[in-house]
Amino acid sequence: MLVPLLTPALFLQYEDVLKRPEQLLANRLTLTQVHQILASLASAADPVTIHCPWRPQLPDPTDELVLEAVVNDQADALVTYNVRHFEQAAARFGLRLARPVEVLEEIRQ
Repeated sequence: MLVPLLTPALFLQYEDVLKRPEQLLANRLTLTQVHQILASLASAADPVTIHCPWRPQLPDPTDELVLEAVVNDQADALVTYNVRHFEQAAARFGLRLARPVEVLEEIRQ
């Protein structure tokens, strides 16, 4: 079963990015649509409490929010298209690193 994970900080990061004018324009979304997407994400996700921050581990500080959620929830995998940024940290924490397309192919089987 594929379940997204969210910490408050990660959710706020997603909200900040999605509401940027250039993102709204590129995605052709209204603020109302962004709010609907965020509400859907929040209702589908498992909330994660950060018991132990693991920063810094990654080249991009905003990626740290994703890694913290996965490590603190002891997730089975970190699913991302940004594999390159997470490779060393995934190995360090014993995380499976997978691209979304790989996980979707597994689900279909």
